[in-house]
Amino acid sequence: MGDSLYPMEYYEFFIKFNEGDYYTCHDLLEEIWMTDKSNYFLKGMLQMTVAIYHYEYGNVKGARLMMSAGLHYIQPYRPFYWGVDLEEIDRFIKRCLSIIPQDIERVPFEQVNELPKLPQLALFLYD
Repeated sequence: MGDSLYPMEYYEFFIKFNEGDYYTCHDLLEEIWMTDKSNYFLKGMLQMTVAIYHYEYGNVKGARLMMSAGLHYIQPYRPFYWGVDLEEIDRFIKRCLSIIPQDIERVPFEQVNELPKLPQLALFLYD
C-alpha cells in the first residue's frame, strides 16, 4: 500500500477519533504536523482533539481555549481539505463552544459527568 494519499498516521487518526481515543489522536496528528508545520489544518484538528480530551478530564478552560484555536486554524481550509468536510467540523466546534460552560475553569475529575455533554462527531475520510 505504498500509494496512500496521506501519511498512515492520518488514517489511524480517524480510527482512534471514532473510538474516542483522543489522547492517541493528538499523538498521531502531532507526528504528522511536526514534519509539516505549515499545515495549519492539522494543527486545527489537533487542537479540536485536545479540547475534547481536556473537557473529558475537567479542564474546561483548556477545552474552551483549544476548541477556539482549532476553529481559527481550520477556517482557511474550508470547505473541504485532506478528505475532510470542514463545514461539518466547523459546525461541530461551534456547537461545542456553545455548550462548554463559560464561567468554569476546571472541575474535579469526579464531577466531570456533571458537565454538559458535548455532541458526538464521527469523522469520515472522503476522497
